[in-house]
Amino acid sequence: MVRTNEVFRVSVLPLVIGLIGQWRAIDLLKISKNFDSSHSVEELCYEYPSSEQLSNLKDVNYQLFLKNDFLGFKEALAFKESQGRYGIVNKFGYMGKYQFGKGTLALVGVHDTNLFLSSPALQEKAFKANVSRNKWVLRRDIKRFVGKNIGGVVVTESGILAAAHLGGPGSVKKFLRSGGKIAFQDGFGTSIVEYMDKFKSYDISDIPVNKKAKVDLVGRI
Repeated sequence: MVRTNEVFRVSVLPLVIGLIGQWRAIDLLKISKNFDSSHSVEELCYEYPSSEQLSNLKDVNYQLFLKNDFLGFKEALAFKESQGRYGIVNKFGYMGKYQFGKGTLALVGVHDTNLFLSSPALQEKAFKANVSRNKWVLRRDIKRFVGKNIGGVVVTESGILAAAHLGGPGSVKKFLRSGGKIAFQDGFGTSIVEYMDKFKSYDISDIPVNKKAKVDLVGRI
């Protein structure tokens, strides 16, 4: 039995204690061997909200703000495609966080769909490789049409590549070269025009143009 006046150390986190008849879990965020006694306990601990407080959070709208770079581009597109879920397969057979079809995966060197679905790292590399490859396929159209208004949308590189992810680079070429008259829609009725407009404000210039962009089985380009 441990007497209440003993001083002892614990090595298990989190430490749960009772506070004045109320049970609240307190996480010990950090223990340092060189802890400076000038720090207050509040700097190391926080209290979980009660169940009543948690229930009041349901109506709060939280948003994650990312930069307008490649990371922001791919995460925004992934949320549109699958709400960012790696293991999902839709009714048309499109797979993963970015909803790839088998044909597109084969183009970037992925043939094992079970491995693809079970590997977030492979999915991320496949997306990057596909963007890099589409940059090469659409390089002339990017140079020719960026900055122009086609079909009511200001054309940008990121908008073009988002549209290519939805409908393939061939559909983007038809849209741009027809002056916006031919606009592909997927099985859910989503148009490449929507993607071109929604994802037009990202800077993905750091992704290289690569005709032969591939990934291997461990997810490296």
